[in-house]
Amino acid sequence: MTVSYFARPLLTLGRHMPVSDLTLPVSKRLPNTLRRSFYFAALPTICLLVYWALGETGLIIFALTTPIFFAFYCGFKPHAQQAETGQADGLTAAQEQLETCINDMLFSARSDEQFALFCIEIDDAKDVARRLGSAQLHEIQNRLQLRYANCLRSKDVVFQSGPLHWTIAITPGKNLTLEVAIKQADRFQAVLDDPLFFEDDRFYLTSCTGFTLAQKPFKSAHTLLTQSHSALAEAFLNGPDSVRAFDSTTRRKPPQKASPNLADLNGDIDTNLFAWFQPQISTDTGHISGFEALARWRDNAGNWLSPATILPALENAGQMERLTNSILTQSLTSLKKWDERGLNIDTVGVNFSESDLANPRLFEKIAWDLDRFGIEANRLCIEVLESVIAGEADDMIVRNVTRLSELGCKIDLDDFGTGHSSISTLRRLPVHRLKIDRSFVAKADFDAEQQKMVATILMMAERLDLTCLAEGVETLGEQSILAQLGCRYVQGFGIAKPMPFEQTEDWIVNFQSKHVSTPQIGSKTS
Repeated sequence: MTVSYFARPLLTLGRHMPVSDLTLPVSKRLPNTLRRSFYFAALPTICLLVYWALGETGLIIFALTTPIFFAFYCGFKPHAQQAETGQADGLTAAQEQLETCINDMLFSARSDEQFALFCIEIDDAKDVARRLGSAQLHEIQNRLQLRYANCLRSKDVVFQSGPLHWTIAITPGKNLTLEVAIKQADRFQAVLDDPLFFEDDRFYLTSCTGFTLAQKPFKSAHTLLTQSHSALAEAFLNGPDSVRAFDSTTRRKPPQKASPNLADLNGDIDTNLFAWFQPQISTDTGHISGFEALARWRDNAGNWLSPATILPALENAGQMERLTNSILTQSLTSLKKWDERGLNIDTVGVNFSESDLANPRLFEKIAWDLDRFGIEANRLCIEVLESVIAGEADDMIVRNVTRLSELGCKIDLDDFGTGHSSISTLRRLPVHRLKIDRSFVAKADFDAEQQKMVATILMMAERLDLTCLAEGVETLGEQSILAQLGCRYVQGFGIAKPMPFEQTEDWIVNFQSKHVSTPQIGSKTS
């Protein structure tokens, strides 16, 4: 099957220039650098035409003014500035080319036909891209591009509009109803059911999909792209592997593709930042063992923003320390309230960034907060990304982690298996628990290779006297196999989504009243 799709953009100085839609005019298909070369090549012909039309005087005037024109057109700028401008031109040209293609599809549609536009992005795309590295990322994107293309008809268009992000335009048709669009979205999601292989590695990925459905009179391509991005943002808020259609009554902001800043969040940390809580369950007892605190932001318009939007903006504004302080205070306050209501929640986990852990006053700050709330140190879990301590960690980070452990705080190593931490690192630092990344947990209930990987991690942890918590558990099957393999704690959407504090009490009471223990099938690691 031949699919008319934009090939994966060529990368030159960071420029994204799709190259396959040859229906566009030359001036829109070519990068600026090639267009300038075209004009230079045509210069002798232009000179002859000027001489023929205006004579010798006209030719002299043309010869004197042409260098001035090219000076302004080409821009005599420093090399770095030219490169930066070239990148922006390439990205803009790619976007314009996509919009032109969509507008052409809309123009040729009949009055009784509908049009669907999909935006797809791999969950945690930024982290996945960082973990893969450039070579693996390039290969994985090419394979995914082909998988998406194989789901389409000959006139449909698939366009890679960013790292691990695709825009897909479906040719207008009479039968393109909402039900058909939903089934098409499910096919796009199913593209990731099979693992991706690269050399000796295998990857399970998930994605979120947002789409918009339109009929005549069609809105512009730009508007439809904005709508599909809004639907994608809504899907991200509902967790991994989600699909959402654009709803005109939902006034979500599209994801921020440019570097966001604090003004984009439309609010202030003191009033708009909230800690939401996701429960963690013991597979030994079936009881709630604790909660992880996760940052959420409600802007002044009432929209809830996810960490994917919040964290880059706060990091760019240098406000990460204020974020951590706010989440820590809200977490300890919540733990205190759960105690007062007799809900028996043992621990709360708070994420600490590399900059937080490098703060020389971090230990004193946390010790003071624990004393202020009257909470024992062993009830606070310090969550540290594996990438932060992989290799030779900063001396201040090692000092803080060690002192917090000596104080009694539990140290959780987050996203374990995605970085490059060695066994010597685990022995050098006082880690108490490994949080197994969901890339190892996904499909573990029926994929033997995933089971082997999880079993290996659990066996290593047992030899090092560490416990394990599996993240991203989304099905009862995954929860059951993890319990069978001997993973003592689980967390994920299959148990509960993150929730505001006000909803936690009802959820805890309801869960405890059911008191359904996780299936016990014995451990393979003992």
